[in-house]
Amino acid sequence: MRLQRYILFRLAQVLPVAFVIIIINFALIHLAPGDVSIILAGEDANPEYMAAVRERYGLDLPLPQQLLNYLMQIASGDLGLSYRTREPVLDVILERVPATLLLAGTSLVLAAILGTAIGAFVARRPGSALDTSVTSLSISLFSIPVFWLGLMLILLFAVKLRWFPSTGMVTVGGPREGIGRVMDIIWHMVLPVLALATVWLGQYVRLARASVADVLAESYVTTGRAIGFSEPQILMKFGLRNALLPIITVLGLEIGVLLTGAVLTETVFSWPGLGRLIYEAILARDTPIIMGAFIIMSFTVMIASLVTDVLYAALDPRVKL
Repeated sequence: MRLQRYILFRLAQVLPVAFVIIIINFALIHLAPGDVSIILAGEDANPEYMAAVRERYGLDLPLPQQLLNYLMQIASGDLGLSYRTREPVLDVILERVPATLLLAGTSLVLAAILGTAIGAFVARRPGSALDTSVTSLSISLFSIPVFWLGLMLILLFAVKLRWFPSTGMVTVGGPREGIGRVMDIIWHMVLPVLALATVWLGQYVRLARASVADVLAESYVTTGRAIGFSEPQILMKFGLRNALLPIITVLGLEIGVLLTGAVLTETVFSWPGLGRLIYEAILARDTPIIMGAFIIMSFTVMIASLVTDVLYAALDPRVKL
């Protein structure tokens, strides 16, 4: 019952938070320099056509009236129509979500699992040569700009060695179904996943190493050794379980921005996901797409935060909801 009340309480907070987010989102987009009507009508459009375009899209109304209309539209579950394609914004976004989840989700899972395992392994002997080397390498990986790493991977493995494709999600004219299409997608995923996972890997190595090293220095771990637990048992029973809390916190935050967290990677590799959609919408000043994507991202962050808090309490009995 306590868990249910807590979840209901957190869900009740979504509406006022979402209301504030929508207002801030609307204000930032509409206060940005430039006139959307010029992009829609063209720079050489005559004043009459420009006025007609502004009236058609409601751009001639005062900003408070535009905001009110937008809030009423959101309340009805309508995110509007894309300025470029005239398709419903929600349909356009949902069409791109699977590609982003496939790319960013795969990268995040690989980085979290490998980073936690490597960090826990080197934490067994703090200050050793291996620990120092891995820590230095993880800091370097975490500091690498993902777009630069992506370009270097394309230059080496796609341009020079020709092992992997440089852009896209599938081969033009390639298999459209079956195992052939699956392998084609995996082949295209290798470089972008490698770029994104490598940067995230350094963060999880550092976090797991610090967390496990702190736990292994506790007195109850010393007691466990005295009782007769082996080092692998101590690492699994005491070290990893108690060190997972900060890792879950970071993982929850990154899951929250998973839908749009791969903007640079998707742009570099021309991956047809939500991040590239936002990039294209910004260039075209397609404000309905931009605002719709930010709203969905905000809801994702709030839900991910709730799930993280619940997992935190499940792993650590000291945490009270």
